[in-house]
Amino acid sequence: MTISSHHNRKLKEIRKLRQRRRWRERAGQFVAEGEDLLAAADAAGGEPVERYVAAGSGLPGVEVEAGLLASASGLASGTRALAVYEERWIEAPAGPLCVYLHGLADPGNVGAILRSTHAFGASSVALGPGAADPFSPKAVRASMGAVFAVPLARVGDLDALPGVKIALVAGEGTPLAEVSSNVDAERPDLATLRPPVDITLLVGGERIGLPRELIEQADRIAHIPIATDSLNAAMAATVALYELTRMAAG
Repeated sequence: MTISSHHNRKLKEIRKLRQRRRWRERAGQFVAEGEDLLAAADAAGGEPVERYVAAGSGLPGVEVEAGLLASASGLASGTRALAVYEERWIEAPAGPLCVYLHGLADPGNVGAILRSTHAFGASSVALGPGAADPFSPKAVRASMGAVFAVPLARVGDLDALPGVKIALVAGEGTPLAEVSSNVDAERPDLATLRPPVDITLLVGGERIGLPRELIEQADRIAHIPIATDSLNAAMAATVALYELTRMAAG
């Protein structure tokens, strides 16, 4: 049977899940749109609660009149397929490589960082206070499917994070490429950042970065040497992940 009413209860729920973080949190569900994202979910073992497709598309799922499906979609050009998934959270972030996001309010940046953590094989992403919803439509799209593969955790303070904590701070501390060569006589366990030492990379918000109190709690402070004042948060996290995985492999 094809859904043909704009007032269909399921379509109303999809709109609410797309538009309201509070609704997503209450339902514990989110929406992914587009055949590529749904294929990425399938590849990562994500099981949809419900899958909806444009009538006549030949795709598997509950058929919806194409115009109605487009009206429920957040994509400018509409979509031929969308699905509802359960949010997936782990109880605590884990090493060997975790990324902690504090005050990162742009969901596009959060999604892009998820994509980078997946690309570089990071083991988890922890979201602290002020972080955007990783299951918002913008974050899900920017993740390019990584939201289905990267373990996500919520944390309230740094004590919940694994291993050596490296605060990424523009213009402060040691160049990231050299951080593993700085031997701390009082902390020989931090003399090297190569396995089996777990690492958490701390990344702050787009404008103000990490709060000073969090920087002071970190085991290491590092920066990426650049010719300008700063990098976009997602770009900085990507460069840092490359450097940390390169050091681990070396």
